[in-house]
Amino acid sequence: MSYAFLQQYWWFVVSLIGALLVFMLFVQGANSIVFSLGRTEEGQRKVIESTGRKWEITFTTLVTFGGAFFASFPLFYSTSFGGAYWLWMIILFSFVLQAVSYEFQHRKGNLLGTRTYRWFLVLNGIVGPLLLGGAVATFFNGSNFIVEKASLTNLGAPVISSWANASAGLDALLDPWNLIFGLAVMFLARMLGILYIINNVPDEDIRSRGSVRLVGCTVPFLVLFLAFFMRTLLKDGYAVDPATGAVFMEPMKYLHNYLRLWPLTLMTVVGVALLLYGVLRTILSSSYVKGIWPAGIGVVLVVLSLFLVAGLADTAYYPSNVSLQSSLTITNSCSSEFTLRTMFYVSLLVPFVFGYIAYVWRVMDRK
Repeated sequence: MSYAFLQQYWWFVVSLIGALLVFMLFVQGANSIVFSLGRTEEGQRKVIESTGRKWEITFTTLVTFGGAFFASFPLFYSTSFGGAYWLWMIILFSFVLQAVSYEFQHRKGNLLGTRTYRWFLVLNGIVGPLLLGGAVATFFNGSNFIVEKASLTNLGAPVISSWANASAGLDALLDPWNLIFGLAVMFLARMLGILYIINNVPDEDIRSRGSVRLVGCTVPFLVLFLAFFMRTLLKDGYAVDPATGAVFMEPMKYLHNYLRLWPLTLMTVVGVALLLYGVLRTILSSSYVKGIWPAGIGVVLVVLSLFLVAGLADTAYYPSNVSLQSSLTITNSCSSEFTLRTMFYVSLLVPFVFGYIAYVWRVMDRK
């Protein structure tokens, strides 16, 4: 195994975890419209009990996503999680609110009351997917950071990367295209959440209300996602000279990546088709309740292809808008060959982890 293979392998692993995280955001999506899906107290309780059996898997996937980045691409971890800390802190705080809400909302004598904790779940369901989507959009639109590896020799301030302004990552929200993609992820999470609840909660009133709201979430998602996707294909991208490592702007770089990596194009088409199949069949057939599975697989395929297009084919996956040569690639931000090789053997246990998750999923659904 060459060093280049290990770099690409670990970018694939990180991308796969990121794609699974987006799928698992169905928990946030369902919680964000809990008052709409559940018209009565009993209906809201059913929705929350259903998502409450899965929220820990979503949170674990989020932590694993950050951990995988830290282990395989530590310079990204220090640059993004260290520099854009306010963005990531708000995301993590919203997930902490979720955990607190599940833990305390049904306890007797809680000071805030059950409804307040449910609004915390709604807040997490909106803020989490919105900011995660905005953070991922910076892979294509760039961020404002500077990397100076020579700073390691500065005993007074041995800091390799730093944010170029005092916003600590919140400036990403000033880019309308980041917000557009963030909103698209939020509506996607709601779509998946509705599909999950329809499949998991045998309540005809909730299912009928979910089908109606599914239409209201699918339309804005398609508009927002297609606008972002088409603009990304046609915009200048952050290309890397494989001989020198220099970063430069290439017209329609991401379109070229899809053409060059044609299996990813096929993966995207299949993924979109599966997502639309799961959604449309659920809307058109009141007896069909398994839409979460084709839609979920489709989401994983599309998001996986987006991550791979952002990092492969001589592309800077985390570009800097203030210092182009500070942009991060899978070659200049990865761990040592020894680390990647050692982790490669450990990663062979991942299928067993997926098997355990599937087992826990089924056990929880039986409760």
